[in-house]
Amino acid sequence: MKSFNVPEHYRSPLITAVKHKRKGDDKMKKDFTPTILNAGTLQIVLARHFGFCYGVENAIEIAFRAVEENKGKRIFLLSEMIHNPGVNADLQALGIRFIMDTKGNMLISWDDLTSEDVVIVPAFGTTLELEQILRNKGIDPTRYETTCPFVEKVWNRAEKTGADGYTIVVHGKPGHEETRATFSHSKAHTPTVVVRDMDQAVLLGKYITGAADPAAFVVDFKGQYSEGFDPAKDLRRIGVVNQTTMLASDTQGIADYLKPLILGHYHTPPEQMSDHFADMRDTLCYATNDNQSAVMGMLETDADIALVIGGYNSSNTSHLVELCENRLPTYFINDEHCILSLKEISHYDLHAHAEKLTADFLPSLNSLRVMVTSGASCPDALVERVIARLAMLTGNLDGLNQVMAQWQAS
Repeated sequence: MKSFNVPEHYRSPLITAVKHKRKGDDKMKKDFTPTILNAGTLQIVLARHFGFCYGVENAIEIAFRAVEENKGKRIFLLSEMIHNPGVNADLQALGIRFIMDTKGNMLISWDDLTSEDVVIVPAFGTTLELEQILRNKGIDPTRYETTCPFVEKVWNRAEKTGADGYTIVVHGKPGHEETRATFSHSKAHTPTVVVRDMDQAVLLGKYITGAADPAAFVVDFKGQYSEGFDPAKDLRRIGVVNQTTMLASDTQGIADYLKPLILGHYHTPPEQMSDHFADMRDTLCYATNDNQSAVMGMLETDADIALVIGGYNSSNTSHLVELCENRLPTYFINDEHCILSLKEISHYDLHAHAEKLTADFLPSLNSLRVMVTSGASCPDALVERVIARLAMLTGNLDGLNQVMAQWQAS
């Protein structure tokens, strides 16, 4: 796989050594067992896969190149490059300004842009409508486009499947940048509807079978369907695609629910499945899949707590948190500074959608075992700093230094 020119301060000597060794021992990526780092009384259970993915490194390289190649010009990002506050802050420190926030609210008026400006498309991609606005301004949206290739793969599959007469069902968060982009590209070719979870999939199923009044569709799926969508006509043939950062098991669960429902409604034998249901299982991002599988592998061992590191608005990171929460106390943190002391930790509560302070989060200091992973937009250096913070607070810095020396020598 291609290597990218990513700033060195995002790298970690320890994590690089661990990943290099694991990759050499497991070239086919079949082993999802964690790596155990023994640092004195602190034991770190490190997920097999985590951190920057192909799409993120590609986006960072392009963004930094855009700055280097356009000295003296105004440079903008359509919205956050990736969902990591540290990386976005670095880009802003270089003078890059955001046109919109992550929800699509304008921070800078389109009227302020000129054809002399440079605009970077973030890794999530963007809508066809926004691309056209930029072109109308005389700005080429493809010059520094950082759209993840795996997101584009979903767009291409949706276009091809739509051309075969299917309606596209997008499993994703309706307000997420990637979902908005995928919806835009898909609806340009075929009727499209977004479902956020299994509850909405079940509701969609009622429209497939005719159990729900078609007139209520506009209320139940407000803002989530393409113009002119007719549930009575457009739900006869469907294919399910994934906002690439959703839980793979959830997307598969939605497909597994809708497939027998629609086949049963039309009395379609399994060998004629394609009459009503398109097989689109390959639309999940490889990194999302690997990271989720690695967390499942990590959870097969024991630990006192889990730390999941990443931006609080990161979809793929939030799903890693959900997986861990099912097994043990889990803390979703931005960086090492969230670990305030041995007694307190500041973390994000996915359910309350707010940061909170938890006291006495460490069960024991005599022997502590901590699971650690991070999202696809989290630098490895940040993971190392979190581990170092734990080691420092628990009096295990010497032990961690020995671990680092051993791994770098291996």
